[in-house]
Amino acid sequence: MAYEFKLPDIGEGVVEGEIVRWLVNEGDVITQDQPMVEVMTDKATVEIPAPRPGKVLSRHYAEGQLCPVGKVLITIDDGGVSASTQAPAPRKRRNSAHGSEAAAEVVPAPPAEQAPPVPPAVPAVSVLATPATRKLARTLGVDLGHVNGSGPAGRITHDDVQAASGAPAPVSRAPLRAVSAAGDVRVPFRGLRRKIAERMTLAKQKAAHFTYVEEVDAHALVTLRARANDRLSAQGLKLSYLPFIVKATVEALKCFPQLNATLDEAASEIIQRRSYHIGMAAATAEGLVVPVIHNADQRSLLDLAREIDRLAAVTKAGRATRDDLTGSTFTITSLGAQGGLLATPVINFPEVAILGVHKIAKRAVVVSDKIEIREMMNLSISVDHRLVDGHEAAAFVNMIKESLETPGLLFLDSV
Repeated sequence: MAYEFKLPDIGEGVVEGEIVRWLVNEGDVITQDQPMVEVMTDKATVEIPAPRPGKVLSRHYAEGQLCPVGKVLITIDDGGVSASTQAPAPRKRRNSAHGSEAAAEVVPAPPAEQAPPVPPAVPAVSVLATPATRKLARTLGVDLGHVNGSGPAGRITHDDVQAASGAPAPVSRAPLRAVSAAGDVRVPFRGLRRKIAERMTLAKQKAAHFTYVEEVDAHALVTLRARANDRLSAQGLKLSYLPFIVKATVEALKCFPQLNATLDEAASEIIQRRSYHIGMAAATAEGLVVPVIHNADQRSLLDLAREIDRLAAVTKAGRATRDDLTGSTFTITSLGAQGGLLATPVINFPEVAILGVHKIAKRAVVVSDKIEIREMMNLSISVDHRLVDGHEAAAFVNMIKESLETPGLLFLDSV
C-alpha cells in the first residue's frame, strides 16, 4: 500500500523547509527510523527518519526546493500496512545559519481521534513566502496577509516586503545565468550556505555599517596567559586568548549599553539588553555559525574557557542545540592565529555591533620613545550607525584595549 508521508511541523512558526539532501533514492528499500532526508528551516537543519519500512516509490521535492508543512514529501510502499499521516519526530538537528536557531527533538502531539473539526471563526489566509521572507516581515513589522506577492504562484518576495514597509527597495536580485567554462565545477547553492547569504544580505540592507579599528599592545596579556597556563597545566587545562577578550568585552558592554542593544523599528524603541550573551562566529565545514556563551558576565575566566571549548566541540560535530545557537546580544568573530591584520565584519543582525579580533604578532613599536619588539593585535568593530555614533564605538573599543593592555584585577580572580 502506498503511504504518503507529509512534512511534519518541525518547529514553532515553521511553514516550510528546504530540501537540503536526500539520503534515500527512489527504489530503495528502507527500514523504520532510517534517515531519509535533511530539511532546513530558518531554525535548524533536521534529519527526518523513515516512519515505517518499505520501498521508496517517489520523492516529491528535489534538493534545493521548498516543501510546505503538510505537503507530501515522499511516498513509500509499505507492503500493505494501513496508511497513516502521523509523522515521526525529527531525529536530530544540526547547526543553522549565523544568528539562527537549532532545537532539541520535537515530538508532534497525536491528533484527536473522535473530535470533529471545528471551522475557524475567520477564514484562514494562505500566505506563500519563504522563512527568510517571513523573518524580514517580522523585523519590519509587515503583516504578510496584506501583501500582494509578485513571485511565482503569488509568492511574497523580499522586495514585496520592503515595498510594503516603505523601506528603500534593494538593488534588483533578478537571477542571472552564469556561463560555465571548461573545467568549472557547479556547487548547489542551498542549505546553510544560502541561509548565510540571506542573513548577510539582510544585515547589509538594514544596518548602516561603519568600522572602527584600534591597535592593542598585547605584551602584558601574552605574559599573563603564559603564567596562567603554567598554573593550570597540572589540571590539564589551557587558556586561549578568547576568554580574556570575552571578559573584557562584557565589562565594556556594561559601561556602554547602547552596544548591547537592538532596534525595535515597529515600536520606534531601542532595547538595551541587560543580559550578556556573547556570540562567537565560528567556521564549520558547511559555513558560518554563531554558538552563544550565555550569561557571560556571570562566568569566571576558567568557566568561559570551558564553555568556549564545549561550544567549539559541539558546533564542529554538528551537535549544537537550540540554546547553544540562539539568544546572542553581541558577537565576537576571531580566526585566532589566522586572524590577519584587519577585517570589516558584517553585523550579526539585529544586533548593533560585532567585534573582530585579529592575530597577535610581533611588531616594532615605539614604547617610551624607544623602538621595541612587542606582541601587537588589532581590534576592529563594525557598528550600526543608526544607533551608535563614532565616538561611542571608539570609547567602547578603547575600554577593551585598556583592559587587555593592563590585565590586572579584571582577570586575577579567575586565574
